[in-house]
Amino acid sequence: MLKHLAGLGAALVAASALAQGVPAGYPADYAKVLDAAKKEGKVVIYSALDTKAAQPLIRDFESAFPGIKVEYNDMNSTEMYNRFIAESASGQGGADVMWSSAMDLQVKLVDEGKAMAYASPEASKLPSWAVYKGEAWGTTYEPAVFIYNKRLVAADEVPHDHAAFAKLLESKTAKFKGKVNTYDIEKSGVGFMFVVQDTKYFQGMKDLEKAFGKAEYKVFSSTGNMLEKVSSGEHLLGYNVLGSYALVRAKKDPSLGVVLPKDFTLVLSRVMFIAKQAKNPNAAKVWTDYILSQRGQKMIGGPVELFAVRSDVDAEYTAASLNKELGANAKPIPVSSEIVGYLDPKKRLDFISAWKSEIAAGAAGK
Repeated sequence: MLKHLAGLGAALVAASALAQGVPAGYPADYAKVLDAAKKEGKVVIYSALDTKAAQPLIRDFESAFPGIKVEYNDMNSTEMYNRFIAESASGQGGADVMWSSAMDLQVKLVDEGKAMAYASPEASKLPSWAVYKGEAWGTTYEPAVFIYNKRLVAADEVPHDHAAFAKLLESKTAKFKGKVNTYDIEKSGVGFMFVVQDTKYFQGMKDLEKAFGKAEYKVFSSTGNMLEKVSSGEHLLGYNVLGSYALVRAKKDPSLGVVLPKDFTLVLSRVMFIAKQAKNPNAAKVWTDYILSQRGQKMIGGPVELFAVRSDVDAEYTAASLNKELGANAKPIPVSSEIVGYLDPKKRLDFISAWKSEIAAGAAGK
């Protein structure tokens, strides 16, 4: 009889949790988090993913969790970092959740104690490299690619690895002068992180930097600008462009070609954490769990057109489908303290100074 009553009690708790929208497999007391989140009424997101791209996620989240509104603010990754730091210092925390493609800046904030510890029920479904200290999570799987204009770059000119990119600029400088673009590593957190990682895998990085200088390369803070310039033919090549955007555009744009480099392809994962000073901490937990869940990941790999990081997601854009193509060439940038070394002010300045010096040497023909 007692066993029967205990079983009935557990069933009632589970039924109550289900009625309050607790996802299957979550602890029954998650209903308390949901209740508190609805009382908070909103979650404030700072993100480097533009609002238009995030709309499917926002709509689906608000439909899954009525009563919790999403206040979404998109900005450049460096601007987002600076705003968060300023607001934290003044005690006027604005963001509940930080979600950025500048992985190193995100990890730096976690290491500085700016993130809330949270045992997400979804964390165990992520790759081990995508979970950091129980405080930050990699949410996507996005390659760094080369892009080219299909109409103006011949098939035998297309570079398929980093050494070939440098060699092409060196051997056909006249054709590519002023027509190559990449991120501005001083203004783009993602661009800086990519080239730091490149130096880890590519011994000829200085040759490439010189070739950039010789070709009078152009720099941008946003991926959209680089794609637009190459698509129009104003530029012919783009380097280290965020592949999630490039591959989606190339499907609809016959002028745009995309290369997943054959020597190594860096893979970025947008890092998310809950701010320690979050004014809506429960709503932030619900949003985080949703993004990491199978449902949220299916949206990321589907309508949002990024790549889902979870291996159990059936969608058009997934880590599994990308890894099938890349094999051992995929080099995921880990969500770990190893990626923040060059954010030390002196190291960062020294790195940028050395980069500029090689660019100048290339431009001078040295």
